Amino acid sequence: MIDAALTQIAGLLNQQLRQRFQVSEDLAVLSNLIEQSGAVVPAVNNKLVIFLTGVERDTIAHRAGLQRGLSADLRQQEPVFLNLLVMCAANFSGANYPEALKVLSGAIGVFQSIPVIDHHNAPLLDPRLERLILNIENLSSSEMHSLWGLHSGRYLPSVVYRVRMVSVDGGQISGRDAAVRQPEVRGLS
Repeated sequence: MIDAALTQIAGLLNQQLRQRFQVSEDLAVLSNLIEQSGAVVPAVNNKLVIFLTGVERDTIAHRAGLQRGLSADLRQQEPVFLNLLVMCAANFSGANYPEALKVLSGAIGVFQSIPVIDHHNAPLLDPRLERLILNIENLSSSEMHSLWGLHSGRYLPSVVYRVRMVSVDGGQISGRDAAVRQPEVRGLS
């Protein structure tokens, strides 16, 4: 489910950025910045890199008691609603730095104009996803410093979004409730 959400976000960004900047190549890539070995991922040079920085349980959606459409006698484990913290980092260096700022501004513009991704504006959205709601996450300087310390140690022009309403559901029925029976009525003697 997380992969479907982030793939959808990257696809939407590429579609919109290609149109906005009149280019044929993808400008956004869903990837790590750094390999597990510590080497830079080669495919992220001169790209807007989208990657997951954290996952949280959305307790507000949980409290809302959103239910799936099952028949009345079937029980299903309640899905977990997640907030994904997603970084969009412009990985352009040297003389391409102004390009980094342009592409990052373009991405912010896309999400400002399309803050909710659903089946109406993204018909190819994974059917397991109802909608994705994107909000800019304000991070303090120390939070941003810590976050970049985890991901590469060097700051890139970036923005963090909280992506709401991702639910993960095993899709398994956990049981069947016993049918309620009408009590037998016996006559008084």
